[in-house]
Amino acid sequence: MTFIWAFIIAGLFCAVGQIILDNTKLTPGHVTSLFTVLGSILAFFGIYDKLINLAGGGATSIISNFGYMLYTGALEGFKEFGILGIFSGMLTKSSVAIVGSVVFAALVALIFKPKD
Repeated sequence: MTFIWAFIIAGLFCAVGQIILDNTKLTPGHVTSLFTVLGSILAFFGIYDKLINLAGGGATSIISNFGYMLYTGALEGFKEFGILGIFSGMLTKSSVAIVGSVVFAALVALIFKPKD
């Protein structure tokens, strides 16, 4: 059942993103930023934790999860170290995603050549 919910949740996020792209003049970068902020807002209200429990990988593999990780990392850092912990907490929690993105982007850039 988790697979079905994962498909539905991730599919809904993707469908909303595609609708936004088709009906507005926003670029993919704008939509990516929008979903990152949406993930942190959903985390603030406690909704994103429920989505993760319901859909598992369907909620953790999309860009809104990055906003969720930034928010939860900042909150944990604040609880442990105060105001300065906000910044270290965000970087601690999301560092794997950032490093993974950079490494895979570099590998893809080395393997493939852009078209002229």
